[in-house]
Amino acid sequence: MEIFREENGVLKVRYQGENLWLMPWGRNALRVCGRWMEPPALRDWALLPQERTAAQVEIGAEEASITVGDIRAVVRHAQDPERITLAFYNSRGELLLAERGGTGALKLRPRVYKPIPGGAVKLTVEFEAQQGERLYGMGQYQQELLDLKGAVLELAQRNSQASVPFLLSSRGYGFLWHNPAIGRVSFGTNLTQWVAEDTQELDYWICAGDTPAQIEAQYADAVGHAPRMPEYGLGFWHCKLRYWNQEQLLQVAREYHKRGVKVDVIVIDYFHWPYMGDYRFDEEFWPDVPAMVEELRGYGMKLMVSIWPQVAYQSENFEELNAQGYLVRSDRGMDVQYIKGEENVMFFDFTNPEARAWLWRKIRENYYRHGVETFWLDEAEPEFGAYDFDNYRCNLGPMLQVGNLYPQLYARAFYEGQKGEGQREAVNLLRCAWAGSARYGALVWSGDVHSTFEALRRQVCAGLNMGLAGIPWWTTDIGGFAGGDIHDPAFRELLVRWFQWGTFCPVMRLHGNRLPKQTVTRADGSPRQFSGADNEIWSYGADNERIFLRCIALRERMRDYVRQLMEEASASGAPVMRPMFFEFPDEAVCWELRDQYLFGADVLVAPMLEAGARQRSVYLPAGARWSDLHTGESFEGGQHILCDAPLERLPVFLRDGRHAEWIGAL
Repeated sequence: MEIFREENGVLKVRYQGENLWLMPWGRNALRVCGRWMEPPALRDWALLPQERTAAQVEIGAEEASITVGDIRAVVRHAQDPERITLAFYNSRGELLLAERGGTGALKLRPRVYKPIPGGAVKLTVEFEAQQGERLYGMGQYQQELLDLKGAVLELAQRNSQASVPFLLSSRGYGFLWHNPAIGRVSFGTNLTQWVAEDTQELDYWICAGDTPAQIEAQYADAVGHAPRMPEYGLGFWHCKLRYWNQEQLLQVAREYHKRGVKVDVIVIDYFHWPYMGDYRFDEEFWPDVPAMVEELRGYGMKLMVSIWPQVAYQSENFEELNAQGYLVRSDRGMDVQYIKGEENVMFFDFTNPEARAWLWRKIRENYYRHGVETFWLDEAEPEFGAYDFDNYRCNLGPMLQVGNLYPQLYARAFYEGQKGEGQREAVNLLRCAWAGSARYGALVWSGDVHSTFEALRRQVCAGLNMGLAGIPWWTTDIGGFAGGDIHDPAFRELLVRWFQWGTFCPVMRLHGNRLPKQTVTRADGSPRQFSGADNEIWSYGADNERIFLRCIALRERMRDYVRQLMEEASASGAPVMRPMFFEFPDEAVCWELRDQYLFGADVLVAPMLEAGARQRSVYLPAGARWSDLHTGESFEGGQHILCDAPLERLPVFLRDGRHAEWIGAL
C-alpha cells in the first residue's frame, strides 16, 4: 500500500480519501494543502509564487519527511487508530508545532473534513498546545491582549476587527492560515483548533526562524511586501467627520497654512456624493474640485477622498451595476444589505475583476482626472447591516467561503488602478485587511472605536499585533471616533494622550465624530448627512494646542527617521511599531510587555493609558543605554524606572545616544 510519494520535490500523501501535499514555499517554509477525495486546487488567496526551493524528501514505510532549509516536516502513519499526523521541527531538531496526537479509544483525528451539501466541507484542524508558548499577530481585535495564548478569535471581518490570520510563535515559527473562509481559532491550553465553517480544502503555510525579524521577513516574501510609503505618509494628517462643502475645507486648510502648521494630508469624508454608489462629488457643495486640489497643493497638502462600497437603489449607477451582476447578492430575503438614512443599499462586489475594472473607470473619470490621487476606502469589511455571513454571495462564491478576502480585493482594485495610471507611489486608507493587503498599498486604521481610555489601551495592542500580522502601515482615529465632546475636560485629556501616542504611530492622523453634532441641509431645505463638531488643533483651548503643535513639530523632526522605518518595512517586512521582544528577543520580560513598544529600533514609547495618570513604570531593556527624550537623562538598561508624565509629557526614550538632536523637542 503506497501512502507516501515524492513528485517534483513535493511530498504527497494519499490515505482514506484525503490528498495531503507538503511543498516548499520560500525560505525555510512549507505550504500544506489537503482536500477530501480530490487533489488540492492551490488557490492564490494571498500566497505568491516562490522561486523553486530545494527540498529533501525521505520516505519510509510508516513515515515520510520533507526538509526545506531550516524547517522539517514529518508525516507519520499511526495504525491505532488509523490516521496521518504531521509535526514540524527546526534545524536543531526542536519541535515547533505538532498536530493533535494519539487519542486512543476516542478515535479523534487532527484534520476533519465534515461534508456540507453542495460539495464543500466544514474543516477543523487541531494542533498540540505547547507549554510556555506565546502567540502574537492575527490582525486587529478590540481587546487588551498582545499575547494571544488562551484567546478565542473569530475569523471574520467587522467594523474595528481585521482578521489577518498570521501568527508568530515564541517557539520560533510563523503560521499563516491561508483560508479566507469565516471561522474561528482557539489558542487553548490543551490544543489549538482552527475552524473554517465552509471551505473546499485545507491550506496553511509555516516557516521556521531564529528571530522574530527573520520570521516576519520570510512571511513578507511569501505574501508580498508593502510598497514604498509616499512622502506624504510621513507627517501629520488632518480629518474630521465631516467637512461638508468646499469652502469649509479650504478655510481650515488656509488656517493651518497661516499658522505655519505642516499638514501632509487633508481628508474629505463620506457623503460628499449625491447618493451612495454615484462615485462623484455633489456639485452643490463641491463646485470646483480641480481648483480646490490645486489650492491645497499650494499649501503642501495632499487631498484624500472617502469612497464607500455601498450602492443605493437611488444611485444613478444602480441599474447598470445590478444588471451586470457587480453587486453582492443575498441568498434569502430582500437584497438590502445595509441601511443609511433613507438609502437602502447593496455592496459592490470587489471579488469580481470586471466589477473592479468598472469601478476604477468611474473613479478615474470623477476623481482621478481632477487631481484626487489617494483614497479613503471605508466600510472595507464590508459592514453588513447584519453580519449574517451565510446569507451573502459574491462572484468568488459564498461569503462563508471567501468573505475575509473582501478588503484585500478592495485595496487591489484601487492600487492597480493607480499604478495603471502611472502613479509611482500609492497609499490608500482602509478600515480592514487580510493577508496580502499590504502589497496593495493598504494603510489600515482601527475603525470606529470609542473615545475612552479603555479603547486607547486596546489600540496599542491592536497596532502591535497588526504589524506582526504583516500590516506595517496602521493608524487610529486620534481621540477615538465616537463619543468625544469637544467641551468636556475629560475628553480633552484623552485627546492629548492619544495625540501624543499618535505621534509615534506609523501614520499620525487626527479624526473623529465630535460632539455636539451640526445639521446640514441642501439649498432646498432637504436634510443631508450631519457634520460633527470642530476638530482642528485649535478647537481644544490654547494650552492643548501648544501640546499638539509640539507633537506635530517633533513628527517633522523625525521625518528622516520615519522614512527609514517605512523603507525597512517595505524591504524586510519589519513592523514600524514593534513589540519589545522584536528587538530584544532574549529578554523574557520583553515578551510580556503590552503597554510599551519600540517605534523602529531606536525609540521606546510608553503611552499614558489611564485617565488622570501622571506617572508610570517603564522597562528599559538590557544591553543598551536609554536617554529621556525630554531631559536627556541617561539610564542603563535592564531595569524598571518610574517616570513622571505631566499632561504635556509622554515617556519616550532614545537608544544608545541616537537622535540626541530630538531631546527637548516634545
